[in-house]
Amino acid sequence: MGSMSAASELVARSNRLGSDPRVTNYAGGNTSAKGIETDPVTGEPVELLWVKGSGGDLGTLTESGLAVLRMDRLRALVNVYPGIEREDEMVAAFDYALHGKGGAAPSIDTAMHGLVDAAHVDHLHPDSGIAFATAKDGEKLTAKAFGNKVVWVPWRRPGFQLGLDMAAIKAANPDAIGCILGGHGITAWGKTSKEAEKNSLWIIKTAEEYIAAKGKKAPFGRTVAKNAALPQAERREMAAAIAATIRGIASHDRPMVGHFTDSAVVLDFLASADAPKLAALGTSCPDHFLRTKVKPMLLDLPAGASVEATIARLKELHEAYRKDYTAYYDKHAVADSPAMRGADPLIVLVPGVGMFSYGANKQTARVAGEFYVNAINVMRGAEAISTYSPISDAEKFRIEYWALEEAKLSRMPKPKSHATRIALVTGAASGIGKAIAMRLAADGACVVIADLDLAKAQAAAAEIGTTDVAIGLQVNVTDAAAIATMVQDAVLAFGGLDIVVNNAGVSLSKPLLETTEHDWDFQHDIMAKGSFLVSKATAPVLIDQQMGGDVIYISSKNSVFAGPNNIAYSATKADQAHQVRLLAVELGEHGIKVNGINPDGVVRGSGIFAAGWGANRAKTYGVAEEDLGKFYAQRTILKREVLPENVANAVSVLTGPDLSHTTGLHIPVDAGVATAFLR
Repeated sequence: MGSMSAASELVARSNRLGSDPRVTNYAGGNTSAKGIETDPVTGEPVELLWVKGSGGDLGTLTESGLAVLRMDRLRALVNVYPGIEREDEMVAAFDYALHGKGGAAPSIDTAMHGLVDAAHVDHLHPDSGIAFATAKDGEKLTAKAFGNKVVWVPWRRPGFQLGLDMAAIKAANPDAIGCILGGHGITAWGKTSKEAEKNSLWIIKTAEEYIAAKGKKAPFGRTVAKNAALPQAERREMAAAIAATIRGIASHDRPMVGHFTDSAVVLDFLASADAPKLAALGTSCPDHFLRTKVKPMLLDLPAGASVEATIARLKELHEAYRKDYTAYYDKHAVADSPAMRGADPLIVLVPGVGMFSYGANKQTARVAGEFYVNAINVMRGAEAISTYSPISDAEKFRIEYWALEEAKLSRMPKPKSHATRIALVTGAASGIGKAIAMRLAADGACVVIADLDLAKAQAAAAEIGTTDVAIGLQVNVTDAAAIATMVQDAVLAFGGLDIVVNNAGVSLSKPLLETTEHDWDFQHDIMAKGSFLVSKATAPVLIDQQMGGDVIYISSKNSVFAGPNNIAYSATKADQAHQVRLLAVELGEHGIKVNGINPDGVVRGSGIFAAGWGANRAKTYGVAEEDLGKFYAQRTILKREVLPENVANAVSVLTGPDLSHTTGLHIPVDAGVATAFLR
């Protein structure tokens, strides 16, 4: 079979398998195909293996994500295999078996795919299959449920030896179509791609049907009434009230982004009598605990506990969790183990409320939550037909602190300047606000685009990326209740807040005698009062996290410069400018920096200028409206037009790693206006 058809058929099968959560979890499992191609060097036929590369995801796999190896060289590795004590050395040896440039980096499971004598192999992590794999009497149950079609393989860490074992098992069991890998997952094979896929799906379906038919009706025990789910509005309110504290807990050693899940699966598990016992046993599949840590942190208070009591108890449990994790590390670490990677939980469970999951970015945090849901499903299945019995802590440690895992982590690209940071920008659907949001996202931050116009806010967020990077929320900054809702939604989306940019603004240009009371109130309500209300609503989040943070005010050159026909706008900008100094003094003890930016003459892309202000200023200065930007540039010292991106650059620098000791500052972004120099 030619490479195009073998590889493209493999990708299509992988995408089908990987897009069904019943079949495998995100980035879980791997697939392969063997086929013949002409060697461009010899012109002779050569047998190749195409296998999903390290770290890829089956659901989104493309051909570039496949590793391509020569089967003759891969099989020859058996002759130089130095034994189980040194099996990790075989991973580097795979590089010498690559065909051409070899494609993606070969994963630890390459040996299993290469050495098993079948043209097509699927290794998957279905919840139903792992339920058998983690059942106390999994071996007996496998024989009962599958007969001689599926063979039990006792737990063995993924690697070359497992590949040899699997090859021997397949050879000894000619009727078998696959295996249950103890503690881990399933593997199936076939002569054709279609047959391998059919066999994989048959194992999964048979496991599901066996659990449904033979399983206990209440595998998690009785429901504990006091831990039952709170009504949705109430639990979201509670989740938002404790989210900042929990993010601080998860970020004690290194900053994390969060995700919140209150699905029925999670809430039902947390309301069950056996949840504390099962949660303490931890997860089993290597994919699960690498992303969820060995076990979660479970709050031991009833669902109706007060916010204060909940926060106090969470802090106590965090201390205990850190001690427990450190003891686990110290007990199992050997001389050449990698250093401990932090002792904070990645999964925090709150009965009646839901699950908080954490990661180095939003996607990782969300996927960690998905993995814990997989773990709940696995525990339910195992408890239904037997007793949940995950692999030992010693084995978990060997995987978690594997030199190969450490090498994989060290290959990750260096994080960007604003990685793990969560920014909220008001008035961000257009102009300066949108440019700020785009810049912070490009710097690695998660961004909340808040705007009066929800459709435009969501469109701007979609322009930046998926909801793992940016979301659009509606807010009227003159309305404290609307701001509270926005902050709740923002905190539940990303776990907390680190950067708050008060950018929402409007402008009317009139001389004193034409400025109405309404004109004055309209501008002061949106800018002076609006930024006060946003700062007041977000400061508790920044304080509760104990992670510092930044508040930025987009003020104006007009906050210090007395321009013509501008009483209401310039006065409210001066109010905002002084809020910067006042809040810098007040919030400094919490490590929160407060700074301002004074732009001037930002015409292009500006919502304010488009709404009539531009025409008015053009008239005031006697120039055509389309020439206003050039006019403003000519009156500056640098003779440069100021663009929204220039303001965004200043926000990036103020909130980045280099100005860590600067607070209470206003940076002019005006191309130089001597009358607006700060004194």
